[in-house]
Amino acid sequence: EKGIIQRNIAINMFIHDIYHEKKILKDKVVPAELIFSSHFYLKDMMNFSPPGKIYTHISGTDLIKHKDGEYYILEDNLRCPSGVSYVLSNREAMKRTLSNLFMSYKIMPVQDYPEQLLAMIQSVAPEGVDNPTCVVLTPGMYNSAYYEHSFLAQRMGIQLVEGRDLYVEKNFVYMKTLQGPKRVDVIYRRVDDEFIDPLCFRPDSYLGVPGLMGCYRDGNVTLINAPGTGAADDKAVYTYVPDIIRYYLSEEPILKNVHTYRCELDDEFNFVLENLDKLVVKPVDESGGYGVFIGDRATQAQREEFKALIKSNRRKYIA
Repeated sequence: EKGIIQRNIAINMFIHDIYHEKKILKDKVVPAELIFSSHFYLKDMMNFSPPGKIYTHISGTDLIKHKDGEYYILEDNLRCPSGVSYVLSNREAMKRTLSNLFMSYKIMPVQDYPEQLLAMIQSVAPEGVDNPTCVVLTPGMYNSAYYEHSFLAQRMGIQLVEGRDLYVEKNFVYMKTLQGPKRVDVIYRRVDDEFIDPLCFRPDSYLGVPGLMGCYRDGNVTLINAPGTGAADDKAVYTYVPDIIRYYLSEEPILKNVHTYRCELDDEFNFVLENLDKLVVKPVDESGGYGVFIGDRATQAQREEFKALIKSNRRKYIA
């Protein structure tokens, strides 16, 4: 727990720095080109601080226990972390089917997660708002995580909305209701950065709300997680997190990274190509397991095919 808290404090400081003074880049602890080449690095977040300088309100830190008995961090999911609803649903099913097990051991409860999540969402409301209206913004029922969006909204007792349910007027966000417009103060968004505001990002997006980023930058609405956190979510940046912890906190990392090779670097690229049968290769900018290559489960032909893919864009892969 201490290790995960340490890691997330440092990551928040890092995100704030790369959008403001950029000290860590000037001191060459993290290569500037690594950050600026990430398509998750948003110029719209430059010189803007969200409430409390918190960018990653919800962090999906993947923690594993290795055969050496040590805990390791596998990756940091900092954009729109997904999956907690399945944890809660699995626990309900396990309590019914393995009730004796739960009576025999002191198992920590997890069912208070929605209450904790709601308390956190309400805590970052815009200044001067005592009783915030909070919503969950979903891309809609065809999204693979829609079950989770509806599950969490229902458990927290807040509205589940799509982009078309919201609109901007005089730089405030409003929700359409049967009783008329209602101002929205905090949006827990499950829509990716590039789709949240067609006036700022993709003009063809129907999932977001035109003008949302203007309201956000003026402090009239809070977005969870903050846009632009993906610059730290990049799996090539993951390799620098131990250095990031040392830089900002002057502490040694409590939890280790899994040893990782960056295909962008010549020596590591050559090692990856020669040992593809022993490695797991991931794209730096995907989530949900997309694009992951597991070398020892692949055929020789599949390995050769994947080698060509890595060679075509070395920046995109780590192993």
